[in-house]
Amino acid sequence: MPLSPPAFAKLDDVAHTIQLALTPVFLLSGIGTLINVFTSRLARVADQVDRIAETVARASDSEKAQMSHRLDRLRVRSHALDAAVILGAVGGSATCAAVITLFYGALRNGVAASMLYGFFALAILCTIAALGAFTYEMLLASRFLRLRIARGEADAER
Repeated sequence: MPLSPPAFAKLDDVAHTIQLALTPVFLLSGIGTLINVFTSRLARVADQVDRIAETVARASDSEKAQMSHRLDRLRVRSHALDAAVILGAVGGSATCAAVITLFYGALRNGVAASMLYGFFALAILCTIAALGAFTYEMLLASRFLRLRIARGEADAER
Protein backbone atom coordinates (compact mmCIF):
# COMPACT_ATOMS: atom_id res chain seq x y z
CA MET A 1 0.00 0.00 0.00
CA PRO A 2 1.59 3.32 -1.07
CA LEU A 3 2.20 6.05 1.48
CA SER A 4 0.23 9.25 1.20
CA PRO A 5 2.04 12.51 0.33
CA PRO A 6 1.75 14.04 3.85
CA ALA A 7 3.69 11.09 5.32
CA PHE A 8 6.52 11.69 2.84
CA ALA A 9 6.58 15.36 3.73
CA LYS A 10 6.92 14.61 7.45
CA LEU A 11 9.65 12.05 6.82
CA ASP A 12 11.50 14.53 4.63
CA ASP A 13 11.19 17.19 7.33
CA VAL A 14 12.59 14.85 9.97
CA ALA A 15 15.46 13.77 7.70
CA HIS A 16 16.26 17.41 6.92
CA THR A 17 16.28 18.32 10.63
CA ILE A 18 18.66 15.46 11.39
CA GLN A 19 20.93 16.54 8.53
CA LEU A 20 21.00 20.08 9.90
CA ALA A 21 21.80 18.78 13.38
CA LEU A 22 24.89 16.97 12.09
CA THR A 23 26.64 20.20 11.07
CA PRO A 24 27.02 21.46 14.67
CA VAL A 25 28.18 17.99 15.71
CA PHE A 26 31.26 18.40 13.51
CA LEU A 27 31.93 21.76 15.17
CA LEU A 28 31.51 20.12 18.56
CA SER A 29 34.03 17.44 17.61
CA GLY A 30 36.53 20.11 16.60
CA ILE A 31 35.97 22.05 19.82
CA GLY A 32 36.52 18.86 21.83
CA THR A 33 39.82 18.31 20.05
CA LEU A 34 40.87 21.90 20.77
CA ILE A 35 40.02 21.52 24.46
CA ASN A 36 42.14 18.36 24.53
CA VAL A 37 45.09 20.32 23.11
CA PHE A 38 44.53 23.15 25.60
CA THR A 39 44.45 20.80 28.58
CA SER A 40 47.59 19.00 27.37
CA ARG A 41 49.39 22.33 27.27
CA LEU A 42 48.08 23.18 30.73
CA ALA A 43 49.41 19.85 32.05
CA ARG A 44 52.84 20.69 30.64
CA VAL A 45 52.77 24.07 32.38
CA ALA A 46 51.81 22.34 35.64
CA ASP A 47 54.69 19.88 35.23
CA GLN A 48 57.12 22.77 34.83
CA VAL A 49 55.75 24.48 37.93
CA ASP A 50 56.22 21.24 39.89
CA ARG A 51 59.79 20.89 38.62
CA ILE A 52 60.64 24.47 39.59
CA ALA A 53 58.96 24.10 43.00
CA GLU A 54 61.13 21.05 43.75
CA THR A 55 64.35 22.94 43.06
CA VAL A 56 63.53 26.20 44.88
CA ALA A 57 64.53 24.89 48.30
CA ARG A 58 68.11 24.12 47.29
CA ALA A 59 68.60 27.10 44.97
CA SER A 60 70.75 30.16 45.58
CA ASP A 61 69.20 33.61 45.95
CA SER A 62 69.91 34.55 42.32
CA GLU A 63 68.47 31.24 41.14
CA LYS A 64 65.39 31.79 43.30
CA ALA A 65 64.82 35.17 41.65
CA GLN A 66 65.16 33.57 38.23
CA MET A 67 62.77 30.78 39.22
CA SER A 68 60.29 33.33 40.54
CA HIS A 69 60.42 35.05 37.15
CA ARG A 70 59.78 31.71 35.42
CA LEU A 71 56.84 31.02 37.71
CA ASP A 72 55.37 34.42 36.87
CA ARG A 73 55.54 33.60 33.16
CA LEU A 74 54.02 30.18 33.72
CA ARG A 75 51.21 31.82 35.69
CA VAL A 76 50.39 34.09 32.73
CA ARG A 77 50.44 31.10 30.37
CA SER A 78 48.15 29.14 32.68
CA HIS A 79 45.68 32.06 32.71
CA ALA A 80 45.66 32.15 28.90
CA LEU A 81 45.05 28.40 28.78
CA ASP A 82 42.32 28.67 31.42
CA ALA A 83 40.58 31.24 29.23
CA ALA A 84 40.97 29.00 26.16
CA VAL A 85 39.48 25.99 27.98
CA ILE A 86 36.58 27.99 29.42
CA LEU A 87 35.80 29.64 26.09
CA GLY A 88 36.01 26.30 24.33
CA ALA A 89 33.64 24.77 26.86
CA VAL A 90 31.18 27.64 26.44
CA GLY A 91 31.49 27.26 22.66
CA GLY A 92 30.76 23.55 22.97
CA SER A 93 27.80 24.21 25.24
CA ALA A 94 26.44 26.79 22.81
CA THR A 95 26.81 24.26 19.99
CA CYS A 96 24.80 21.73 21.98
CA ALA A 97 22.20 24.40 22.72
CA ALA A 98 22.05 25.16 18.99
CA VAL A 99 21.29 21.50 18.26
CA ILE A 100 18.58 21.43 20.93
CA THR A 101 17.14 24.67 19.57
CA LEU A 102 17.15 23.18 16.09
CA PHE A 103 15.05 20.26 17.25
CA TYR A 104 12.81 22.52 19.31
CA GLY A 105 12.35 24.79 16.29
CA ALA A 106 11.45 21.82 14.12
CA LEU A 107 8.81 20.82 16.62
CA ARG A 108 7.51 24.38 16.97
CA ASN A 109 7.40 25.18 13.25
CA GLY A 110 10.47 27.41 13.24
CA VAL A 111 9.73 29.82 16.12
CA ALA A 112 13.18 29.15 17.58
CA ALA A 113 15.17 30.29 14.53
CA SER A 114 16.57 33.40 16.22
CA MET A 115 17.64 31.31 19.23
CA LEU A 116 19.38 28.88 16.90
CA TYR A 117 21.31 31.66 15.19
CA GLY A 118 22.22 33.13 18.56
CA PHE A 119 23.54 29.87 20.01
CA PHE A 120 25.45 29.01 16.86
CA ALA A 121 26.95 32.51 16.71
CA LEU A 122 27.92 32.21 20.39
CA ALA A 123 29.60 28.87 19.67
CA ILE A 124 31.59 30.34 16.80
CA LEU A 125 32.58 33.47 18.75
CA CYS A 126 33.70 31.46 21.79
CA THR A 127 35.69 29.12 19.58
CA ILE A 128 37.41 32.08 17.92
CA ALA A 129 38.16 33.60 21.34
CA ALA A 130 39.47 30.25 22.64
CA LEU A 131 41.77 30.00 19.64
CA GLY A 132 42.93 33.55 20.34
CA ALA A 133 43.72 32.72 23.97
CA PHE A 134 45.55 29.57 22.88
CA THR A 135 47.52 31.56 20.29
CA TYR A 136 48.48 34.04 23.02
CA GLU A 137 49.68 31.20 25.25
CA MET A 138 51.66 29.66 22.41
CA LEU A 139 53.32 33.01 21.72
CA LEU A 140 54.21 33.33 25.41
CA ALA A 141 55.68 29.83 25.40
CA SER A 142 57.73 30.37 22.27
CA ARG A 143 58.94 33.79 23.47
CA PHE A 144 60.05 32.28 26.78
CA LEU A 145 61.75 29.44 24.93
CA ARG A 146 63.68 31.88 22.74
CA LEU A 147 64.73 33.87 25.82
CA ARG A 148 66.02 30.72 27.50
CA ILE A 149 67.90 29.71 24.36
CA ALA A 150 69.43 33.19 24.12
CA ARG A 151 70.55 32.93 27.75
CA GLY A 152 72.07 29.51 27.02
CA GLU A 153 69.95 27.66 29.53
CA ALA A 154 70.36 23.93 28.98
CA ASP A 155 66.92 22.73 30.02
CA ALA A 156 64.88 24.72 27.49
CA GLU A 157 61.14 24.68 28.06
CA ARG A 158 59.18 22.14 26.06
